[in-house]
Amino acid sequence: MPVSASFLSYTPVALTFGTSGLRGLVDDITDLEAYINVKGGLRYLLAIGDVTAGSGVVLGGDLRPSTARIMRASARAIVDVGCTVENAGNVPTPALMLHSLATRRAGVMVTGSHIPFDRNGIKINRSVGEVLKTDEAGITREVERVRAEEYAHDAATSAFTARGMLKDAAAVPLPVVDSSAEERYVRRYVDAFGRGGLAGLSVLVYEHSAVGRDLVGRILRELGANVIPAGRAETFIPIDTENITDELLARLDALVVGAEATGGSPRVIVSTDGDSDRPLVAAVHPADPSSPGSERVQFLPGDLLGLVVAEYLGADAVAVPISSNDAIERRMTERGVVLEKTRIGSPYVVASLDTLARSGSHGRIVGWEANGGFLLGSAIDVGKAPLAPLPTRDAVLPMLATLFAAARERVSLSVLWGRLPSRYGRSGLKDNVPVAVSRAILAALVPPGSAPEVSFGEGDTVTAGTDTLDEHSAAPWRKARATLARFFTGELGFGKIARINVLDGVRVYFSSGDVAHIRPSGNAPQLRIYANADSQARADRIVQLGLDEPDGILSSLARSFS
Repeated sequence: MPVSASFLSYTPVALTFGTSGLRGLVDDITDLEAYINVKGGLRYLLAIGDVTAGSGVVLGGDLRPSTARIMRASARAIVDVGCTVENAGNVPTPALMLHSLATRRAGVMVTGSHIPFDRNGIKINRSVGEVLKTDEAGITREVERVRAEEYAHDAATSAFTARGMLKDAAAVPLPVVDSSAEERYVRRYVDAFGRGGLAGLSVLVYEHSAVGRDLVGRILRELGANVIPAGRAETFIPIDTENITDELLARLDALVVGAEATGGSPRVIVSTDGDSDRPLVAAVHPADPSSPGSERVQFLPGDLLGLVVAEYLGADAVAVPISSNDAIERRMTERGVVLEKTRIGSPYVVASLDTLARSGSHGRIVGWEANGGFLLGSAIDVGKAPLAPLPTRDAVLPMLATLFAAARERVSLSVLWGRLPSRYGRSGLKDNVPVAVSRAILAALVPPGSAPEVSFGEGDTVTAGTDTLDEHSAAPWRKARATLARFFTGELGFGKIARINVLDGVRVYFSSGDVAHIRPSGNAPQLRIYANADSQARADRIVQLGLDEPDGILSSLARSFS
């Protein structure tokens, strides 16, 4: 492809696919770059017959400072590809997707989800669901065709300035905001769960800069809850529900104290990330006069929250990423529920839900991610009206399901959560690990063309499922185990390596019950570590051992394979 266009005064940086959607620095997402990617993505959908010329495209965005500009560039792309724009305005990603699916139209959501405000992204969806990994190659080809066409212009004929911004004469005004997507989303949950079901429950909604902050409060109110809004911010605050910090928990605790000072008595805190497709749910413990200043906010990690929701919905088939807490595997095995583990990223979970649905063997199909985003793969009746499938991350369903589950059992959230398997998780990441180094680490630890998981048994046998591997096939796994044992040592508290899974990164199961999972980021120079253990302290310790400098496990691996 051309490196640049003759009329541009900068070197463009192309957007790339992450685990879900396109992401990049705001400075790199010029109007031209947004236009190229949206037009290319829609051309692909036209080419495969997912949408037709003249059809509408639902356009929405989050509350980042850069979103409105990128939406305007996206609108120009939608019009230029021969479609029309429905402006859903600032709306949660799952609300836009629900409306898109119900009206059989494509959608374009401008959002960077949970990442900092200096970044943003674009998420295109098909009229039948999310763009899958199998679509990405076709989209990339169309994007490069559009890029070549746009770069072939000169300064006079291009619709863009030398800085890659739309010329005033080329801009397409956004239509008046249509609230249909928002209303459909509210009705989905109020109709299904029924008005008044949360009567008497006091819920603090941490609004910050989440695009769904008003919608979440509205849904809870219509279901009967007493809603206490708090923490609204006019500047963008990134909230990563997969990485809840002590600082954030302290902020939530302060919001509770503030609410109580004005006569409120919240028993639950809910919030979401920036585009409101990932939930934050926390229980509020009563103040203990004998222990002033003690922590009162109990956060439930998203993968365990999903487990509560799956049980409330009576799921008979589940799909979760391999990085999820292994409490899910334990509980689903106990319940006789089919469990599929996928690579990390909602497109993989969606693909697994599709496979489960096509099998015709299951009636209540769900999936979720470690961030708590919940996906509904089949219609499920929760009492008042059936919930239609929504195979994309959603924050509101897990919020409501856990609240209604506690109400049904007539227990507090902390009691309900205390019934989950006692497994604890933590994750962390190391920045500035070159992609080439991460690839070298995986090359050393992942036997080529092998099964995704093996177990090590008596007499040094290696098995994949029920099959015992021959010496030739077992040798690379034994080598990988020996390499890992150099870094995950007994001195650091790790037992013998009992299993290795290489579905996405390298997940190591130890005889002690510890789990450590190493995985490079999909599109950034980062190396992540996930941990599960029988105590929170041990899970925290495993991640700390991974991140310590200069001789932590991740740094040592990076040095060894540089």
